[in-house]
Amino acid sequence: MPLVKGNTVIADEFLHPADDADLPAAGAVLVPAERFLKDPEAVLARKEKIGVIWPNSRDIDDLLPYLDRLAVVALVFPVFRDGRAYSQARLLRERHTFKGELRATGQVLRDQFLFMLRAGFDAFEVKKEKDAQVFADVAKRFSVFYQPTGDGRVTAFHRRMMRLPESVRL
Repeated sequence: MPLVKGNTVIADEFLHPADDADLPAAGAVLVPAERFLKDPEAVLARKEKIGVIWPNSRDIDDLLPYLDRLAVVALVFPVFRDGRAYSQARLLRERHTFKGELRATGQVLRDQFLFMLRAGFDAFEVKKEKDAQVFADVAKRFSVFYQPTGDGRVTAFHRRMMRLPESVRL
């Protein structure tokens, strides 16, 4: 499955072991939430990067004690009209200041790509190879936004305010 990160299509360095398979001795792994929560300390004891696939139906607070030791949190969009992962992404970025990779997985559609970026996602698993380059190109199209969100970009309002003389600013 193609992975888009940093406006380019890249190879996914994370292995996705089957639920019943042993974790590989080497290499970064992305494990499902249930497997991770059975014994998080054992999973986190590995020397390699660890990521967790977090369903949008599970409370993000269950992940907080381990957040600073995770390289990736992959939030699941089970269907395109289920937007709970947007809320999870904003909570992770804005409230809990998660600095690792925030990956969108599942029903990741090109129509929603820009909204996912604005919510704080920085990596995207896309199903179709031809969509991967479209995803990479969309992020370059827009540089100014009105709404403040989890991606840290300065809004159009704040850009205007910075241009005004200090005596006129709010």
